[in-house]
Amino acid sequence: MQPELRQIPPEVLKIVGNLEKSGFEAWVVGGCVRDLLLDRKPHDWDVTTNASPAEIQGIFDHTYYTNDFGTVGVVTDSLDETLKVVEVTPYRLEGKYSDSRRPDSVIFSQKLDDDLKRRDFTINALAYSPTQEKMVDLYGGIKDIKDMLVRAVGEPRARFGEDALRILRAIRIAAELDFAIEEETKGAMVELVSQLEKVSKERIRDEFVRIINSQKPLKSLVLAQGMGLLKYIAPDLEQGMGVEQNQAHSFDVFEHNLRSLQHAADKDWSSDIRIAALFHDVGKPKTSRWSDEKKDWTFYGHDVVGAKITKKVLEDLRFSREIVDKVERLVRWHMFFSDPDKITLSAVRRIITNVGRENIEDLVKLRICDRIGTGRPKEQPFRLRMYQSMIEQALRDPISVGMLAVDGKRVMEITREAPGPRIGWMLHALLEEVLDDPTKNTVEYLGERLGDLTKLADGKLRILGEGGKEKKEEAEEKKIKDIRKKYFVS
Repeated sequence: MQPELRQIPPEVLKIVGNLEKSGFEAWVVGGCVRDLLLDRKPHDWDVTTNASPAEIQGIFDHTYYTNDFGTVGVVTDSLDETLKVVEVTPYRLEGKYSDSRRPDSVIFSQKLDDDLKRRDFTINALAYSPTQEKMVDLYGGIKDIKDMLVRAVGEPRARFGEDALRILRAIRIAAELDFAIEEETKGAMVELVSQLEKVSKERIRDEFVRIINSQKPLKSLVLAQGMGLLKYIAPDLEQGMGVEQNQAHSFDVFEHNLRSLQHAADKDWSSDIRIAALFHDVGKPKTSRWSDEKKDWTFYGHDVVGAKITKKVLEDLRFSREIVDKVERLVRWHMFFSDPDKITLSAVRRIITNVGRENIEDLVKLRICDRIGTGRPKEQPFRLRMYQSMIEQALRDPISVGMLAVDGKRVMEITREAPGPRIGWMLHALLEEVLDDPTKNTVEYLGERLGDLTKLADGKLRILGEGGKEKKEEAEEKKIKDIRKKYFVS
């Protein structure tokens, strides 16, 4: 079991070839080798070598070297984002990890074995030479790939003691690959989970986002919670465990949030929607009240409370202001009223204003996730489809004289007419012609047509204007029917 040569991009082959031509060893290494064996497209490419950073930089024209660990970024001319920079790192040994975050020292080595033994998991401790078509697998990584297992290299406690983020990374890799975690590795993760307190929020956020964006986030977060990891990411989520919901729901708040997230993942929706789905009901534990009148649980204001909690969680994890603001809005307005028998177009417009035109489509997707997360099988019932049609109706520009290439002021300039009803009649007469033939909507044509219209008596001009209004109303009605038909609510 090894990659085929055709799977290695020419940019990487060129880097390996140049290193070897210069008298050095060169291996493709780590997660990209694992991904090739799984027939997955690697997120990035790494090469390891016995050349020093200075020697690596001497071989390639365009490089940068910005860290203390020897990694040199070799810049290529590739159009593929994953290949624009290929990281080339010397074989290295690492000293103690006093802070459970980074090694106290790094020593460059001449042995590939030294480099592989410091890596986190067996499936990432694989090296492949495309020129020799040779695989080096010192720790059984290929077998673990076949068995779909995430296993630490060597002694698990030592690996997690070196860098506590590896605890979260194990969950993330298991999520991305749909692998299980080997039992001894899992035991070490539980034992050392408190070391995550030493890891920066930014690094935790990055792993969390990759878990959220995986194909199996529900499975991964359930595993993270069971192992005591979730409280180091978003402890507020755990408060939903065991919190009963009303009769519309089949699951407690915690599972409902996770199932809503999973539906967003199943639909391959954006990271923002996934995060909003995970947190949309995070305010329910604080607002849960029993109603003797309803004989059921109520959660009045949980959208407002949840938006505040979500904002704090995302800010603590150092998310960008743009993401925080958007997700906070989605959570705040996810309870929008959507009864088609009672909702008005003006109410829909208010929701669009509150959440933002750019976010309204994602708000509807969040509502779909919320619905599926309750255990209801139907994704888009009639009322939600109707609401979507009203959103499209509210967002589109209505058919009006405002669509014309000339306005009332321009009409008066061209015709020398005084302000009055004749201006409106002219505009509606022009609109009728433009609706029949949109190519006529030019300043030149309309200007010439106005020369004819201004010669007409009031009675005839009014008849033309009223005909234009009727045409406008017919066209508007047809547009709305087309929108309704699109959403199967006509």
